[in-house]
Amino acid sequence: MATTGKALVALGKVVATHGLRGALKVQGTTPDFSALADVRQVLIQQAGEEPEIFRLRGASWQRGGLVVSLEGLDTVEAAATLVGAAVLVAPEMMPQPAAGRYFWFQLQGLAAWDRQKGDLGRLEDIFVTAAHPVYVVRGRFGEVLIPAVSQFLVEVDFEQGRVLFDLPEGLVQEG
Repeated sequence: MATTGKALVALGKVVATHGLRGALKVQGTTPDFSALADVRQVLIQQAGEEPEIFRLRGASWQRGGLVVSLEGLDTVEAAATLVGAAVLVAPEMMPQPAAGRYFWFQLQGLAAWDRQKGDLGRLEDIFVTAAHPVYVVRGRFGEVLIPAVSQFLVEVDFEQGRVLFDLPEGLVQEG
């Protein structure tokens, strides 16, 4: 497998077959899931096995999931063997996000800093609400929930391995 040695990015899970020509229904398992529609190749990994590389023939959104067609999968019987498998992508195969936007896999684990309070801890999780995503930072202030909106996010510095925030007064509860 030709990857850069970086960890593969898990984007979804095969939940069912679709039609008779080997298409797969994929459900997202991460906020980065929508990028799957824009990649050229994916890796499908059954539990306890090595991932297998497939070129993406096509993808279409249907009822909150993605239906994908992969080269080499032409029958429902072949597709059925992949139900339950993880859908992975090599980081270098991910599309470039728009300026000022980031994929979750790029931010997860970075140190989180605030202009006033300093070290907040680590960016450990993210969840999506109807209004916007929310970063979950755990550290010296316990769990801090930070809306993932541009007015709070000042800078992402991958060289320093940190995210700088400018949080409003009262968002961080000092204990």
